[in-house]
Formats: sequence, structure tokens, C-alpha cells
Amino acid sequence: MLTVDFTRFPLAAGDRVLDLGCGAGRHAFECYRRGAQVVALDQNGEEIREVAKWFAAMKEAGEAPEGATATAMEGDALNLPFPDDSFDVVIISEVMEHIPDDKGVLAEMVRVLKPGGRIAITVPRYGPEKICWTLSDAYHEVEGGHIRIYKADQLLARIREAGLKPYGTHHAHALHSPYWWLKCAFGVDNDRALPVRAYHKLLVWDIMKKPLATRVAEQLLNPVVGKSFVAYATKPHLPKAQA
Repeated sequence: MLTVDFTRFPLAAGDRVLDLGCGAGRHAFECYRRGAQVVALDQNGEEIREVAKWFAAMKEAGEAPEGATATAMEGDALNLPFPDDSFDVVIISEVMEHIPDDKGVLAEMVRVLKPGGRIAITVPRYGPEKICWTLSDAYHEVEGGHIRIYKADQLLARIREAGLKPYGTHHAHALHSPYWWLKCAFGVDNDRALPVRAYHKLLVWDIMKKPLATRVAEQLLNPVVGKSFVAYATKPHLPKAQA
């Protein structure tokens, strides 16, 4: 389940991509399939080891084209172990809402992104996320949980302040908002509640089968209750005099 829309965020074979805070690796895997040179980085060593196993399995199965590379590594988003201007593309999906120093993370992403490079940032959308916070303290008051809710204009202002130039936005995963509202209403750790189990089955069916009905429904509902807000931006080239 991808949050970044690669029709709006073009990726060329050979692009050097950083998936920052990669988690289980969903965007890193997609970039690898598209022929990129991928670095998946996360502070969670257990998840990174799983991502590395999946990279190896994809290579063995021939899922990635010739020339594509994939590396999984532990790292700190506030102190990236890469030189300036290292990547053509940076993706950070559902991460910034966890990090106290979000300006610091943005500064590091801008530092390692090449001039002319592209960045995709996704965060929980304000409205659906606010409902979750209202329904349940346990949803966000956990170690490593969400510490802020971004309004769209706040995130775009942060992006501009970091020296990036936004060029597009959209919302995603409308069908997932009601699931999390149910989870918050019945208890975030209570997976046995009938409404939660029933809706989870619907989401699994949708992800596995991709039926037209749910695809169309989600496209129609995304502007209203999309769970994620997605922003795309570029790093401007320096004026010739400065360069």
C-alpha cells in the first residue's frame, strides 16, 4: 500500500533514492522495482533486518531490473551518514509526526538532496488524525507515538522554510480513516471487537484484490477523509553566481 503517488512523483531508473524512516520498506521496495539505487534507512534495527531480507528475496526473484541496487541500514534521521547532495530523491512517509525536531530532519533531507532533486513527504491529515486523538489518548500517548498533528499549510510552510519548492499535494487512504476511528473507539489494542475485525477484513480484501468499486470509492473520498496528506517538492538549483 503506497502513499506516494509515483505518477505525480516521477522516478527514473538509476535515480539514487533515500527512503528515510522506511519502516517495513513499502516505498523502498517500489523504488527498487522501478530500477532505482535505493537506500532504506530507519532507527529500528529489527525492521531494517527484515527490509534487507526482502531486498535479497526480490533480487533472487528477479523483481528488480538490471542496475538497480538496494541497501538497508540503521541510522539517525537527524544525523544522516551521507555527504551533501547525495540523492536524487528523498521519501519520508508517516515519520515527521513522530520527531520533535522536525525542522532538523527537514534540514538534513535538504542537505543530502541534490539541487534539482525531488522530495515526497507524507503525514497524517489533520481532520482524520484529530478525530483519532479525540477518541483515544492511547492512540498517540505511547513511546515513539505521534507528537503533533500537521495542518496542510503548516507543513507546506515548514517545507518552504527549509528551502524547498512545493509543486503538488493530495490526500490518500480514505478507506483507512474509518478503520482507525473504530480502533480508537473500541481500544487501539482491541483487535477482537467485531466492527474492527470486519473492517480489517474489508481493507485486506481491498489491498489484495484491488477491486474497481473500492478504488473508485477511495478516489472520491480522498479529498474528504483521506488519512494521509502528501506533499511533493523540489530543491532549487543555486543561481550561477552562488554556484
